[in-house]
Amino acid sequence: MSIALSEQEQQRRQNLQGIIDLGINPFPADEFEVNATAEDILENYERDKLNYKSIRIAGRIMSRRIMGSASFIEIQDATGRVQAYIKRDDICPEEDKTFYNTVFKKLLDIGDIVGIEGYVFTTQTGEISVHAQKLTILTKSLRPLPIVKEADGKTFDAFTDPELRYRMRYVDLIVNSQNKDIFVKRTKLYSAMRNFFNEAGYMEVETPVLQAIPGGATARPFITHHNALDIPLYLRIANELYLKRLIVGGFDGVYEFSKNFRNEGMDRTHNPEFTVMEIYVAYKDYNWMMKFTERLLEHCATAVNGTTKAIFGDQEIDFKAPFKRISMTDAIKHFTGFDITGKSEAELRTAATEMGIAVNETMGKGKLIDEIFGEKCEGKFIQPTFITDYPIEMSPLTKKHRDNPELTERFELMVCGKEIANAYSELNDPIDQRERFEDQLRLSEKGDDEAMFIDQDFLRALEYGMPPTSGLGIGMDRLIMFLTNTPSIQEVLFFPQMRPEKVVKGASEEDYIMQGISAEWIPVLQKMGFTTIEALKEANPNKVFNDLGGMRKKMKLDIQMPAKEDVLNWFS
Repeated sequence: MSIALSEQEQQRRQNLQGIIDLGINPFPADEFEVNATAEDILENYERDKLNYKSIRIAGRIMSRRIMGSASFIEIQDATGRVQAYIKRDDICPEEDKTFYNTVFKKLLDIGDIVGIEGYVFTTQTGEISVHAQKLTILTKSLRPLPIVKEADGKTFDAFTDPELRYRMRYVDLIVNSQNKDIFVKRTKLYSAMRNFFNEAGYMEVETPVLQAIPGGATARPFITHHNALDIPLYLRIANELYLKRLIVGGFDGVYEFSKNFRNEGMDRTHNPEFTVMEIYVAYKDYNWMMKFTERLLEHCATAVNGTTKAIFGDQEIDFKAPFKRISMTDAIKHFTGFDITGKSEAELRTAATEMGIAVNETMGKGKLIDEIFGEKCEGKFIQPTFITDYPIEMSPLTKKHRDNPELTERFELMVCGKEIANAYSELNDPIDQRERFEDQLRLSEKGDDEAMFIDQDFLRALEYGMPPTSGLGIGMDRLIMFLTNTPSIQEVLFFPQMRPEKVVKGASEEDYIMQGISAEWIPVLQKMGFTTIEALKEANPNKVFNDLGGMRKKMKLDIQMPAKEDVLNWFS
């Protein structure tokens, strides 16, 4: 199938061929050794000028000012942007000036990647710049970047459409380079957490992603099939049961940054693929783990932002230990006036219904309590707060509370109305654990598709003896959202899950092109609802022409408006 190219893409391919025809490789394999970055130059040149007499820098051309025999370009590398001064006689010291006059001025484009050798100086206007003595083409860009304009301190035509930004993250990171800071801080968070655990003597491990039984949480799994073994397998919903097996095996403390997968809804705080850190420490309980979690998050917040405080929306959160504590029973009683203590499933269902909470017959006591807390309480906790002592029906892997067998030794940490951590005094009684699993099986038979499976091998491991243990899980994606003031989980994932790009039914790309429509306008017309040629022919041509400009601006497209007469021909 031939690829329909926009006018700019066609021109860039012509430029590519022009470079090749001049004997220049636009995609060289040679190493280009870099000894300076934009950030280094801008921060250190004035203090240490001698180190910048012979520099090599590489990056993407982001702007150009062509002026006769001398020009300026702006180079962007991984650390930022710096200006480069390109003088014809410097990069073309011989008689032949083709490389400057033709290649640099006519065949290079914004987005191309080049290497520059030269020295750093300060222009007459006071701007630190690189004076190029040699310019090397490293990569020819065949697609134009979205053009972001700035004037009087304001940005125009910014690449802000989330649909395009998340789908084409590579473009987002080029033109919205400030977004890299979120991911730099994400890496700092992982490093800080690892250092904290390693210094405490705990070991990082890896456990299976493909599992015969999806255990460790109540969630709907993704199912796949192993052809060689001819068995169904599940993408893990949690790594808890495998880490506990390692505690049985004799490790005192293990942790893992786990990619988990849950076949559930997507919204601003949920992605079907997400990262959780889980840690298990032998001979500890949930009271110890609460103090450990406070110290951990205080350490991580300081490592990421230099302070325990973080801004999220219009709230200032403080991760300074200690955090507030309240039991789930007291939280529900405080916000609803209803005491869940000793209530039957029927009483809980009636109470939830009277509170205006949607419930159904598949929900057991645990699910009903969870719905009440989620609807009426969870969103009220802004500062870091431990919700403790969950009812036993909500916690099938947790030890019964030492003072009240109706409760469990469990806490969740709430921040800005969202759970970011979950921890237990782990259940290590294999008989009790089997009974809890059987309770989950009965819920599954009632229609609860998130109820836990019975993991016979895990039960066998417990029968060999697991020491008293406390475990903690932290949602890494949510935590970095709070530390970077990012309201959407998609912003903290390089490549969030997206719906497939729309495939138009009834009209192929060729159908549009045969109608005389240029390729760059096909997505615009599709977004306007013209999914068939027949629908296009039935539309009002004048109205479509008037709407095209608005759609072009809304979609942040760097394409020229077609002539009105050309648009009218689309409808013939």
